[in-house]
Amino acid sequence: MFKKTLLASAVLATLTAHAAQAETTFKVGMGDPMDSDQGALAQRFEELVEELSGGEMQVELFPGGQLGSETGMIQDTRIGKLDFALIGVGNLTPYAPRLGALTMPYAIRSHADAVKATTGPLADRWNAIAEEEAGVHIVSWLYSNFRYLTNSERPVTTLEDIEGLKIRVPQNELMLATYEAWGASPISMSWPEVFTGLQQGVIDGQDNPYIVNYTMKFHEVQDYLTEVHYQYSLQPIVMGVRTYEKLSDEERAIIDRAGLEAQLYALQFQLTEASKARAGMEAEGVEVTTLEDEEEWVRIAKEEVWPEFYDEIGGQEAFEEMQKALGH
Repeated sequence: MFKKTLLASAVLATLTAHAAQAETTFKVGMGDPMDSDQGALAQRFEELVEELSGGEMQVELFPGGQLGSETGMIQDTRIGKLDFALIGVGNLTPYAPRLGALTMPYAIRSHADAVKATTGPLADRWNAIAEEEAGVHIVSWLYSNFRYLTNSERPVTTLEDIEGLKIRVPQNELMLATYEAWGASPISMSWPEVFTGLQQGVIDGQDNPYIVNYTMKFHEVQDYLTEVHYQYSLQPIVMGVRTYEKLSDEERAIIDRAGLEAQLYALQFQLTEASKARAGMEAEGVEVTTLEDEEEWVRIAKEEVWPEFYDEIGGQEAFEEMQKALGH
């Protein structure tokens, strides 16, 4: 009888241990809705983590800014209050200034550049910087395409057209300086406030990739979109280093593998869905234009903005090494 009791206790302990493992749940906060490219990446990440762990690691998604602003979510991941945050790299640069190299105007000029900049040696470099300066580990990268300019005032096809427009930018000094150099009037504003700001005329416009512009329904409050190729929107999933280091080797391996595979999935999603989003915006009456003088925008960025921020992003030499690695 005593042996049976011991056996039963052992079985119960084993089942309890497995149940406890199965209940390990990681929360992912993000600013955009589920039908966005952020949602696509997050859902694929969730599926992969749960599949690779055999269900012992669960992921719960909180879209639409449910857990606060991107800045707030970064803070929460740094201190371990939140497991993962999916945020724009521009909102991470206040904590890790050297990551600002990825947001320098016209530093990244194609999808191929974006992939090269976030894989291999360059990816290792950014992750080391993020861990050292911001206290977060980069798990995955979302490729969201170029940040295209929208506004409610007029078509923008030349530098002259952007003069004086009140353009929302994240809390990012480099982006503020870029728009100022072009003659606009940039205003720093948190992401949850943007739609209302556009609706009420506090700002005239903003910039984001096609999928974000469409899923956020900016076509309801914006009449014009211009394909400006000054910044490729990269959005990492980050986990606090404190939280990451508490995981077992196996758990870390699962998280990193799921992040990489989700990253590849997100790239394919972007390439196929951006054109649909553009068509959707045009169907809603948005006028899409291209720049007639983009080389002038490039010249101003290189001559007036780049030198101002070399020191903040690790120096001119480091930035030029990155450009060389991208083949520029």
